[in-house]
Amino acid sequence: MSKKEKLIARLLKKPKDFTFDELIVLLGYFGYAQVSIGKTSGSRVAFSNGSSEYIRLHKPHPNKILKSYQVADVISALEERKLL
Repeated sequence: MSKKEKLIARLLKKPKDFTFDELIVLLGYFGYAQVSIGKTSGSRVAFSNGSSEYIRLHKPHPNKILKSYQVADVISALEERKLL
């Protein structure tokens, strides 16, 4: 099983300790990169795959663990785009 497959399997289990760094790596496998939303975007981040499709969420802080609704939102967005 490749690193990509392991990370996808981990995401789909909806773990309570999925990190923002893992999300960046996972979305990178699908061609998404973090983009700036504006001068004062604060903790809001967006990931783009070069088209008009964005995955938006709040960057978790002070720790880097995603909340369960964020994991569910990412899974939903990737399923809508037929990537999962």
